[in-house]
Amino acid sequence: LSSRTSAAEKEMGGGEKREKQYQAHQGFGDHHGGVTGAHTYFHADEAKCDQHMETFLRCIDASSGSSEDGFSAIKLTALARPQFLVRFSEVLVKWRRLFHQMAAEQGQAGQAVLDTKLEVEKLQEALASLGIASRAESQQWFTSENLGTSGTVDLLDWNSLLDSRSKLSRPLLIPNRTTGQLEPLLSRFSEEEELQMKRVLQRMDVLAKRAMERGVRLMVDAEQSYFQPAISRLTVETQRRFNRSQPIIYNTYQCYLKEAYNNVTGDMELSRREGWHFGTKLVRGAYMEQERERAAQMGYEDPINPTYEKTNEMYHRCLDYVLEEITRSRKASVMVASHNEDTVKFTLRRMMELGIHPSDKKVCFGQLLGMCDQITFPLGQAGFPVYKYVPYGPVNEVLPYLSRRAQENRGFMQRANRERDLLWKEVKRRLLAGNLFS
Repeated sequence: LSSRTSAAEKEMGGGEKREKQYQAHQGFGDHHGGVTGAHTYFHADEAKCDQHMETFLRCIDASSGSSEDGFSAIKLTALARPQFLVRFSEVLVKWRRLFHQMAAEQGQAGQAVLDTKLEVEKLQEALASLGIASRAESQQWFTSENLGTSGTVDLLDWNSLLDSRSKLSRPLLIPNRTTGQLEPLLSRFSEEEELQMKRVLQRMDVLAKRAMERGVRLMVDAEQSYFQPAISRLTVETQRRFNRSQPIIYNTYQCYLKEAYNNVTGDMELSRREGWHFGTKLVRGAYMEQERERAAQMGYEDPINPTYEKTNEMYHRCLDYVLEEITRSRKASVMVASHNEDTVKFTLRRMMELGIHPSDKKVCFGQLLGMCDQITFPLGQAGFPVYKYVPYGPVNEVLPYLSRRAQENRGFMQRANRERDLLWKEVKRRLLAGNLFS
């Protein structure tokens, strides 16, 4: 019992620091600072969100007219107020942290997310001792939601309880670590914020329907980690509706995050249980400097992997998990969004080992327009689905985005030199063969 208690306290102490990650700070109103990787929207009114939705609709139409099986990328920070996304993320993280606190008390601290299963009897005792719910109330939770029938509850079961909050007999209360008192988990959700939730889902619904009509797939871009829990949750809600027969909606996972593998495996397990198609774009990440600076300022753990090599390992681990799922069920699809030659070679090797053929169109590749053509063109010529990502917007916003990509992709100039050398080699070969223009 003492070891369980210390583990729980350790979990609570770490959670207290992480909680700061999902709070607005003094500079939140201008969170462009230090971001040259991608544009982040910040606006105060719903009319702006509707204007952005109209822009995305035009982009979907343009994508449909330019290629078959096209993609269009959208940003949820353009469709919802960032303040709302931060607050929603805070709620999701608090609820998940309470699950891990219970797991620590049951001696399961540090286990992989999908391996952590709470015993219902002990869980009910803990909820009662904390004053969150009486035994009778918690029994109703698990019975009414068909949970705990196996005697255990995992994180996906636990998250589904949050979906049913409106059915609970009283507001859901959880412990406040600072005061030691119980407080409503949803205390920050005003009527206006509930309306914002409905509006952003309605906008995504409009975009998804247009994408289906035009034969285009939607990639929901990833954002800073303090937005991302809400963005991922809203994306999954849309996937549940529109990915029933094919992957229309693709969620983006940033592999420079320490939690990337848990996020990928958790969402994929949910898709298995509910029977929809798992669509994902894997990237390394775009907000490293800003994430680390914010973590230092606000005193929470740096969410980014410590080294570039660790990020590579995370990318390949997540990618391998998705590729194995493609082989197993054929209900997963992935865009390998990378300029890294080693990652592309890794993907091709694993596809061959697992028997995934390019014509299956379960794996596609993406690079920025104008970057790494020596990767893009051979992949296309070999029959792989490959896409060029076309950023758009004002010059003063797009150029920093492109320069950031050049910084992130180590060895970019070396690869440019290599591409030049390959081109000269081909020109010389054709000259010697007498068929320069063939």
